[in-house]
Amino acid sequence: MLKKASVLLGLLTLTGCEEPLTLAQVCKETPGFCSDLNKDSHCKDERSDVIIKRYIEYKDPTDENKYQLLKDFESYNQCITVAAKIEHIKLKAKKTSRIDGQLTSIKEMTRLYQDTQNTNHPGLLYYQWSRNNNQSALTKLLAIENDKSVTQSAEMQFFLASYYIKFDDEKTIDLLYKTLELNKKDNIPNPEVYTSLISLFYKHDKFKHAYIFSKVAQMSGIENIDVFEIEQKLVANGKSLDSLDVLAEQTFQQIMAGDFVSPREF
Repeated sequence: MLKKASVLLGLLTLTGCEEPLTLAQVCKETPGFCSDLNKDSHCKDERSDVIIKRYIEYKDPTDENKYQLLKDFESYNQCITVAAKIEHIKLKAKKTSRIDGQLTSIKEMTRLYQDTQNTNHPGLLYYQWSRNNNQSALTKLLAIENDKSVTQSAEMQFFLASYYIKFDDEKTIDLLYKTLELNKKDNIPNPEVYTSLISLFYKHDKFKHAYIFSKVAQMSGIENIDVFEIEQKLVANGKSLDSLDVLAEQTFQQIMAGDFVSPREF
């Protein structure tokens, strides 16, 4: 919802209109932003997001707008790549249209990476490193990891956690907690925040913590969270699961209300 609102606000700013542009209006004004994507109903939401963000980046080609477009093209690419493998017996044109969309997404992501090779935008720096193995981008990102643009962004805290998890468990936990602290009200965090916390706590025999975040993950709708082994560890040590269930519920409510505070700060 916040994402949609920001897109609409951006369009209002660009157009100076009281009403935001519709998808149909964008396609009419800039048909090339629509014609080279798939024409059927597959990946409808991802396609719509890409079209709107293409228009925004076209009108105002800032690094931030390029970053948002890059993320949306990546999501569209992931969706349309799967759809392109689906055989449509009667309408071969549908598959061709999806392949066209897939090729467009690859071409546009390549353009955006080339356009932002010298960026200082933290999100783009992370993408340049994580997708293209650009070590210079990683060096620049680590140099600004204490800047507000990074420390006050849940997304960037999670990105840094995905880097540090390879060699610094304690810092990773701090970054994941910070990610949850910065989580906006009613927003469900990236599932990997929870699975990473569960894995790290289990690794260090912090079974109470692992159990709590396993239950929080389940409450968030994340599937395939197996708590049986953790439960057995706790029961064997005489721990009460009921009290931990209460803590898990409280933690989940705090995260979803945007009120979570890292227990490490006490």
